[in-house]
Amino acid sequence: MSSATEKRRTARRAPGTGPPRGTAGHGAWFLVLPALIPVLALSVGPLLYGILLAFTDAQSGRTAPTRWIGVLNFSDLLHDTLFWESFRIGLVWAVGVTVPQFLLALGLALLLNEDLRLRWLARALAIIPWAMPEVVVGVMWRLVYNPDAGILNETLRDLGLGDGRDWLSGLTTALPAVIVVGVWAGMPQTTVALLAGLQNTPRELHEAAAVDGAGAWRRFRTVTWPALRPIALAITALNFIWNFNSFALVYVLTNGGPGGRTRLPMLFAYEEAFRYGQFGYAAAMGCVMVAVISVFLALFLVGRIRGGDDA
Repeated sequence: MSSATEKRRTARRAPGTGPPRGTAGHGAWFLVLPALIPVLALSVGPLLYGILLAFTDAQSGRTAPTRWIGVLNFSDLLHDTLFWESFRIGLVWAVGVTVPQFLLALGLALLLNEDLRLRWLARALAIIPWAMPEVVVGVMWRLVYNPDAGILNETLRDLGLGDGRDWLSGLTTALPAVIVVGVWAGMPQTTVALLAGLQNTPRELHEAAAVDGAGAWRRFRTVTWPALRPIALAITALNFIWNFNSFALVYVLTNGGPGGRTRLPMLFAYEEAFRYGQFGYAAAMGCVMVAVISVFLALFLVGRIRGGDDA
C-alpha cells in the first residue's frame, strides 16, 4: 500500500478535518423552514392564541380592555346544558356518519377491486362527491330535500308513498337527513384508502386460500381484513375527527336547526363568537373540543402501538 493512500485515509479519520459538527442538522432545519413557517403561523399560532383567549372575557364591540378571568369561562361551560346537548349531537353525528361511511366504503372498495368492465369509469364516478366543495354539496342536497319540488319527495309521490315531508325542518328527520348527506359526501375518501389497501394485498394469498377450499367470507376474514386492518383503523379515526369537527356542510343544510337538533359543537361555538360576540366563551368551547379530539388521538395511537407490539 502506497504512503500517499495511507496519508489520505489518515486525513479522513483525523478529527476536525470533516464538516463542523451540527452543520448537517442546520441544513436540515433550513430545508424544513418553508413548510414549518406556514404551520406555525396558520395552525400553532392561532391555536395558542385561542387557548389564551379562553381565559379572558373577550367580547366584540367592547370599549373596555379585555380582562383575565382565569377558568371562569370553563366553569360556566360545565353548567351550560345547551353546549353539552350540542356535544351529544356532535357525537351522534360523528358516529352516525363514520360507521355507515366505513361499511359502505368497504363494500364499494371490494366491488371496485374486482375485474369488472368499465371499472375505470366506476372508480372515477365514485370519487365525484369527494371533488365537490362542501358548500356545493349542501346546496345540492337542499334541492334534493326540497319539500315542494325536491327529487326525493317527487319520487315518493310517484311511488304512492305519501305526499312527502320537509326533511330538513322536521324535528325527527333533520339529523338523520343530514347524516345521510355526510355519509354520501365522505364515503369516497374512505373508499380510495381501502381500495389502495386491497390492491396492495398479494393475489397469491387469495389464490392459495381458494385452493385450500376457503370461501369468500373466510378469505375476507383471514386474508383481506388482516391486510386492511391498519388502514381501516387509521381512516376510521381520521373520519371520526373530521366528522366531529364538521361545520360547513351542516351550516349550509340546516344552520343548526330546527330547534338546535343539528347544532354541532363547532356550530355552537361559531354562534357564540360571531352572532353573540362572546369570543372568550367560544374559545373555551374550542379548547374543550381540542381536548376531546386529543383524547381520541391518544387512544388511537396507544392502540396502534400495542397492535404493533403484538405483531
